[in-house]
Amino acid sequence: MAPVTTEEAHIAEVPVSVAVVSVFGLVFSVSIFAWICCQRKANKASNKTPPYKFVHMLKGVDIYPESLNGKKKLGGDKTPEANGKQTLSPTGGRPELHLDLEKRDLNGNFTSKPPTLQLKVRSSPDLDIPSLQAGFGPGDNQEASTPESILSSQTPTPAVEKSQDKEGGLGTLYFSVEYNFEKKAFMVHIKEAHGLSPTDEQSLTSDPYIKLTLLPEKKHKVKTRVLRKTLDPAFDETFSFYGIPYARVSQLALHFMVLSFDRFSRDEVIGETLVPLADIDLSEGRVLMSRDIIKRNVRRSAGRGELLLSLCYQSTTSTLTVVVLKARHLPKTDSNGPSDPYVKVNLFQGKKRVCKKKTHVKKCSPNPVFNELFVFDLPSEDGLRDTSVELLLLDSDRTSRTPVIGRLLLGTSSPGTAGEHWREICDHPRRQIAKWHGLSED
Repeated sequence: MAPVTTEEAHIAEVPVSVAVVSVFGLVFSVSIFAWICCQRKANKASNKTPPYKFVHMLKGVDIYPESLNGKKKLGGDKTPEANGKQTLSPTGGRPELHLDLEKRDLNGNFTSKPPTLQLKVRSSPDLDIPSLQAGFGPGDNQEASTPESILSSQTPTPAVEKSQDKEGGLGTLYFSVEYNFEKKAFMVHIKEAHGLSPTDEQSLTSDPYIKLTLLPEKKHKVKTRVLRKTLDPAFDETFSFYGIPYARVSQLALHFMVLSFDRFSRDEVIGETLVPLADIDLSEGRVLMSRDIIKRNVRRSAGRGELLLSLCYQSTTSTLTVVVLKARHLPKTDSNGPSDPYVKVNLFQGKKRVCKKKTHVKKCSPNPVFNELFVFDLPSEDGLRDTSVELLLLDSDRTSRTPVIGRLLLGTSSPGTAGEHWREICDHPRRQIAKWHGLSED
């Protein structure tokens, strides 16, 4: 019985020793963790981050924030030098501008009127600020010039730039001419064009390409590829005309026509230029040239605007499809601004109106885009013989005195482009044909 009692006492001492070791281990771990935290806090207190620098992009000045120890303050006390004369910057003799940054809000504006512009800020080396002697005198009544006013006076506005571009023409075309005596070929290299006039009023871009014709015979006609959505196209294409003797080159003239591609209808002409080759000597090699693009002398509708339509006649089903695509150059119908146009489509059989439909209203748009399709059922016996379509472009503003902006009548007896368009769909059924039409007064 004695050995059993000894084993029980030994088993009872094991949990006590384990508990004592665990307590000592926990106390040691807590002490090490507290010591590490104290060391990190001491290192942070001793090693402070140096002041940083950032550039105020909107104001155009470099700002150097300082620490809060009171040694240097932006917008601090006035110096005696600032009261008597201007302080020159060490970089190039430009006066140093003083701004009170502590009295500015988050947007950089003064919350209260500063006493004088005497607070020290170092000007950016990229900003050329002239002398501000007139605004710092104690007896002057003129307002001191700021960097914003100086920049606004030196930088031209976009409206001025656009007017300057329009005065210079519709763009510039760069090309070169050359004659290859071995192959007896006259070569024209169309390089690029700059500053073309936009034809799309919404995106202010064009899809330009160039047609080249050799005059006066007009037998040789070539064109470049279409470049999408650009006013500075780089074509870099060379065209070779074989079988032209060198002696005959001086009798030719190059006619460049710059156009903008339109997938709905006929391409719009941006401009043209004519280059006679009489005074050009090609015996010494390639000659680089540039010409201004001028406006083509084309007749436009007189003040009522234009409408782009697509028509298709289905002879098998006796239906007429009218697609109202878009309009342009619409006049203003009132003094409040652009009109709110929409198109009303009337189908006539003889003198009787048999159907009417209309598009959605486009608010405040002088060049609206409708893209709406209408399908009309026709009598199977007569077809398009006695059928006509009337399109009225109206202003939805009921206060307008003249709600009808323009009118277009399509039929067999219609004159001009309208009659030509109608005859084309009669001669080519199942073909979608689109054309621009000038609107007339009601």
